[in-house]
Amino acid sequence: MRGSYKIARIAGIPIRIHVSFLIVLPLFAYIFGSVFRQAAAAAGVPPQGLAIGPWLWGLALAIALFAAVLVHELAHSLYAIRKGGEVREITLLMLGGVSQLTKMPDGPKREAMMAFVGPLTSLLIGGLCLGIYALLGEVGSFNARFGLFYLGFLNVFLGAFNLLPAFPMDGGRILRAMLTGPLGKLKATRVAATVGKGFAVLLGLWGLLSLNIFVLLVALFVYVGAQAEAQDVVLHEVLAKVHVGDVMSREVPTVPAERSVADAATLMASERRDSLVVLDEQQKVVGVFSLAEVERIPRERRALLTAREAMRPTPTLSPGDDAAKAVRVMGEGALPFVPVVSEEGLVGTVSREDIARAMRLRALEQEERRQRERPAKHGWFGRRREQHP
Repeated sequence: MRGSYKIARIAGIPIRIHVSFLIVLPLFAYIFGSVFRQAAAAAGVPPQGLAIGPWLWGLALAIALFAAVLVHELAHSLYAIRKGGEVREITLLMLGGVSQLTKMPDGPKREAMMAFVGPLTSLLIGGLCLGIYALLGEVGSFNARFGLFYLGFLNVFLGAFNLLPAFPMDGGRILRAMLTGPLGKLKATRVAATVGKGFAVLLGLWGLLSLNIFVLLVALFVYVGAQAEAQDVVLHEVLAKVHVGDVMSREVPTVPAERSVADAATLMASERRDSLVVLDEQQKVVGVFSLAEVERIPRERRALLTAREAMRPTPTLSPGDDAAKAVRVMGEGALPFVPVVSEEGLVGTVSREDIARAMRLRALEQEERRQRERPAKHGWFGRRREQHP
């Protein structure tokens, strides 16, 4: 995801932090710190008995909140991997986190369970913390009781909030999975997205009436997320029916892997191309070489480096793959296009522009077909007006 930075790898899954997280963290610390005394009273401990002051406590609680979000997302991801899914990365955002899956577990039941294990994990951790807090009673230290109470509260809130049946929260995904059987994925997504947007509107009204900026931000996040999820599913449902071979460009600009970067740049200029497919001695695709690679190399070094040394390795597609897979592959590698290879070798390339153009032409064809199939207009009393030459 653009604007994010890798900070760790857990169970083979890259963990990234988005810049929006760094912006909102001080805000959360301020909000939590400003209610320090009320928080201490709710936990049943005297504020003066705590080892840290309001603002450090606010920062610690803000970090704990996002740690709880990370554990929540890890539960989703680990279940998905166990059931045959593939996870690209987990990213912590301004208002939560997202597990980016390149392959979902098969079937709506597994999708529902994948959505459910996140809130379940949060509720279990929250319940455990609150249970230990209750068992300690007046025995434990003020700091331990205070920490357990709020760590428990954060996780219970996170789990319960995500179970609301509103996209893009986990409850909305569970609702979508339950409706997929009788309605199909497309209609089920539309229903879940509509419920999510309705919930966001109600939440937004509450935020306006209470003058709560944080609630307004959450409402906006839910509304935009529900809309984006619905559009994404519609797009992929359409693209899944389109083959790469039907939309690819057959004019393929290539360069031998052992040619120099200077030669590749000359070829780009003469052919007016900003990207080339790099082929080895057996005419097999080994990578993609773009104008960006040329511009990063000083002019005096371009004759010393080969296209193979400067290229980006790239996956390939086959003509029978669907366009949804092409979009996913380009997104994962930030590629301008993907080479298309058949048994005969390189047969074309497919780009986002190729797919967008094919979708626009398909929409035009469907509009023309509907126009041709539209029944003739009726005259008075439902009688069809006859057209005479």
